[in-house]
Amino acid sequence: MVYFDNAATTFPKPDEVYDAIMKSMKEYGANPGRSGHKLALRMGREIYETRELLAKLFNIDNPMNVVFTSNCTESLNLAIKGILQRGDHVITSSMEHNSILRPLSSLEKEGVELTIVKGDRKGRIDAKDIAKNIKNNTKLIAITHVSNLTGTIMPIEEIGKLAWKNGIFFLVDAAQSAGVYDIDVKKMNIDMLAFPGHKGLLGPQGTGGLYVREGIALKEIKQGGTGSLSHMLEQPDIFPDRYESGTLNGPGIVGLGAGIKYIMKTGIENIRKHEEELTKHFIEGISKIDKVKAYGPLNVEEQGAVVSINIGDEDSSEISYILDEKYDIEVRPGLHCAPLAHKTIGTFEQGVVRFSFGPFNTHEEIDYALKAIFEISREI
Repeated sequence: MVYFDNAATTFPKPDEVYDAIMKSMKEYGANPGRSGHKLALRMGREIYETRELLAKLFNIDNPMNVVFTSNCTESLNLAIKGILQRGDHVITSSMEHNSILRPLSSLEKEGVELTIVKGDRKGRIDAKDIAKNIKNNTKLIAITHVSNLTGTIMPIEEIGKLAWKNGIFFLVDAAQSAGVYDIDVKKMNIDMLAFPGHKGLLGPQGTGGLYVREGIALKEIKQGGTGSLSHMLEQPDIFPDRYESGTLNGPGIVGLGAGIKYIMKTGIENIRKHEEELTKHFIEGISKIDKVKAYGPLNVEEQGAVVSINIGDEDSSEISYILDEKYDIEVRPGLHCAPLAHKTIGTFEQGVVRFSFGPFNTHEEIDYALKAIFEISREI
């Protein structure tokens, strides 16, 4: 099997991740923060270590400003619904995943004003277009770092400066970039950073997080047990407890920590270089195949390890089915939960076949995929 669906979830994970999860389950799988016995205390320490690792990775001063969630979607919902109120204005882009667009669309019905800046045909967003749409009541700019459809890398640092100069909160969706691209929340003026654990950070599914800059008080979107201030009926207002009601996914967070350790040991720059080389290899190969249409910038200076294609006018789901059944190549077809992005690049009706590469893919697998695409293109 050749797995090219890393934009959905990275597979496989490093062996260290599997080992860490199983060890925590077998040896100290107690409930953190709820008891004073040694197993609960150990789980609590391991979870805090993962906060520290994330803080180091993203240049966050205080690990307690990292809130654990079940995935990036929950993180984005917490950031968006926790900061915006009726009468506020928010700016986003047409290249966003539904994890941003749907919460914003829901809030728009409740009186939040929404502006969607359109990208170009390669999925690029111009910071000048964002600047043109800033109003007196603009409270938030919410932008993806790397498009899950075209792989386009957005000018996050430039947008961050723009937001800072205008006193606007800046939320970044790092679903496709965390663990592969350098992210410095201070240098990039990022107020809130949402990330999944199960993609570039190499952790398991069911993990994610949200960094919230010191001084920002989001309204929580759920209340319940936190293990702290249990004598109160009101939700504690301390970080991160205010946003972590219910039992955390302890073994998953321990596995996430192991994934981050693997990244730090390997070197994020080495992981990025490997994925860039795979992406370049694939782009160069498909450019030589008749009938193949490719989307996005199509160069690794502007594009992450996500390449979307079509073969002629064939339905993207049909091509994906052939790749799976005949060649045992796993990709993702369709609209990728990003309908406006597809409208932006002109693929809303056909969808695309998305190839997304990870740290454990090889050049031999790229060659095999190119051979498969060539053979399919000859047959249709």
